[in-house]
Parts: sequence; C-alpha cells; structure tokens
Amino acid sequence: MTNHSAPQEQQLWEKWEQERDSETANELVRNYMHLVHYHVHRISAHLPQNVNKEDIKSLGLIGLYDAIEKFDLSRDLKFDTYASFRIRGAIIDGLRKEDWLPRSVRDKSKKIETTAEMLEQRLQRAPTSEEIANEIDSTEQEVEQVMKDTLFANVLSMEEKPKDTKSEHKEGIGYSIPDNSSKNPDFQMMKGEDYKELAEGIKQLNEKEQLVISLFYNEELTLTEIGQVLELTTSRISQIHARALFKLRKILENLATVE
Repeated sequence: MTNHSAPQEQQLWEKWEQERDSETANELVRNYMHLVHYHVHRISAHLPQNVNKEDIKSLGLIGLYDAIEKFDLSRDLKFDTYASFRIRGAIIDGLRKEDWLPRSVRDKSKKIETTAEMLEQRLQRAPTSEEIANEIDSTEQEVEQVMKDTLFANVLSMEEKPKDTKSEHKEGIGYSIPDNSSKNPDFQMMKGEDYKELAEGIKQLNEKEQLVISLFYNEELTLTEIGQVLELTTSRISQIHARALFKLRKILENLATVE
C-alpha cells in the first residue's frame, strides 16, 4: 500500500489488519464516511423524490463495509478509489433490485414518449418539453421531471455486471478495476452513447444548460454548489439540469435514428 494516508490512518489500517475488531472497523467507517455521503448525494440527484436518501445511505454503508473487509493493504491502490467503486456499486445493485420508480411515473413516461414521437412526426423536428406538456395537459416542469426520473432506469441496465462469473477478477462496479486515467464515467449515465454523439448533443443545449452539465459532470460540483456559482437557487439548477437531460436524451435518440 502506498503512503497515501496520514500516519494515524496508516496505524489504523495496520491495527485492522492484525485484529479485525469491530471498534477499529467502526473507526475506519467514520474516517471514510464522507465517501458514502458524496456518492449518496450525487446518485440521489438522478433519482425520483420518493426515494429515501437514508435507504441510499444504508446501501452505501454496505459498500463501505465491504471495501474495508476486502481491501488489500499490499496493493498499490488508494483506498478512497477502491471504496468509491464498492460504495457506488452497492448503491446501484440495491437500486436495481428494488422497484424504486413508481408505476405512475412509468405510465407517465410511456405517455410522454408516445406523445413525443407523434409530435416529432407532425412537426418534422424534435418537440420541446413545453410542446409535449401542452399536448398531454401537463406542465413543462412535470414532463422534464418524469424524463429525468426515468433516465436513471437506463443507467441501471447499462451498469449490469458481466455474466461471466468464472473470472476471479472482481473489483468495483461490474467487477471492473477503476481506470484513473479515464474520463468521468457519470457522462455515460445520460444515454450510453459514445462521446462523439454526446459532445454533438451538448453543443445543441443553450449556454446555461451546457454550463450546468459541465459543472456537474466534469467539475463534479453538487447542484447546490452550482447554484452558488451561478447565483441561482438549487431548485432552479435542478430544473435546468432536468431540462438539459431531457433535451440530450431526445437529441441522442435522433442521432441514433439517423445512423
């Protein structure tokens, strides 16, 4: 293990390796609890409001405990990196097993999708969320929120673990080793398209939407922090974020259709 930790943390890890007692485990959990809070906050930003953050936190804690149990001190790997993938993986797995999206939201999503396709044929272009809302007697905000809520369902299927269980290599999400040199994987959450299509889609967003997407996915700021930067409320940033995701989803679907 490289000397990434402070001497006190190093001693704590050495004690854990020797004794494996609950007191040391709890102290390690307290030391790295900020990782759980971080991933809970980021993942919750993509989930419907009905999903309890405490439930997500419990899933994250399972991942943290698992990381502490399985971390190999002899490996040249920073625990924060290893634990982050375990925590995120535990949350994703837990969400996948639960029907966290209400039936009412699923029904509204299907209605929106159908209406969007109908309007696209009529208008010969991708409809706006406002046009869809007018057609189904809803509000623009509700349409965008439903699309944002259902977007994460695609993420869960995209992050399925490989079916090949013969491999002994089991690390992080999908049993894959984190590549610290790779780009932020959160961008893949939007649709799973390649970066070229995603970049093309982002160019079609307005300036404020592009900025929010960049700050959230590239700079990894929270919605609250972005609000402070742009001097807007968290609620307003959330609306801009939802609208941007809605637009991106439609843009990428159109690009895929063209291809």
